[in-house]
Amino acid sequence: MESASAPRVPATGRRPRGRPRKTLAQRDDGNRRRALIRGAARLFRRKGFDATSTRDIAAAAGMQSGSPFYHFKNKQALLFAVMEEGMRHAVERQQQAVAAAGMEALDPADQLRVLVRSHFEVLLGPGSDFIPVMLYEARSINARQRASLSELRSTYEGTWVPVLQALYASGRLKADVKLARLMIFGALNWSVQWFDRRKEASLDDLTQAALALFIGGNP
Repeated sequence: MESASAPRVPATGRRPRGRPRKTLAQRDDGNRRRALIRGAARLFRRKGFDATSTRDIAAAAGMQSGSPFYHFKNKQALLFAVMEEGMRHAVERQQQAVAAAGMEALDPADQLRVLVRSHFEVLLGPGSDFIPVMLYEARSINARQRASLSELRSTYEGTWVPVLQALYASGRLKADVKLARLMIFGALNWSVQWFDRRKEASLDDLTQAALALFIGGNP
């Protein structure tokens, strides 16, 4: 028997489940925000943060000059969004590469190959403006924003640590693991300054060269 105080549900109706669907306006706002982030990433990389105006960013996204401020408090907030988007993409891309390669079944040298190749894809592959902006515009964000990015970076680099430790234990990696990690990322990240995909070297070529440099190539 039903309680007199229990709410009745119309026989013809159902309670909605999950999150309510976004309206067309909400979906459009999300698309515009993503367009601003992508456009800003390209401009920040090519022109630099200081030389890029919000008018430039709005024009790149096909918006009016004041539109970015509807989505972001100021240009610094947009810069942080670019960096955060880049690091989240890097973490996701690396996780996908690790899963696809079946990393647990590989020896440490091949594990490093997977990580280096994935990192080059993040740095130099399609849509690769985000990470270079993070690398070279860090001075333009505040301490709280840097700390937030540092957490994402720690997640990303944490995958590398056990691989480098295993290589060190086997004698393939000669340097201290912490210093080796810093120097490896420094060398790989610098490739954004000189790599030209129109020339003969491919990302696979870069990966092989990096492995030869770091652990002497094939055993």
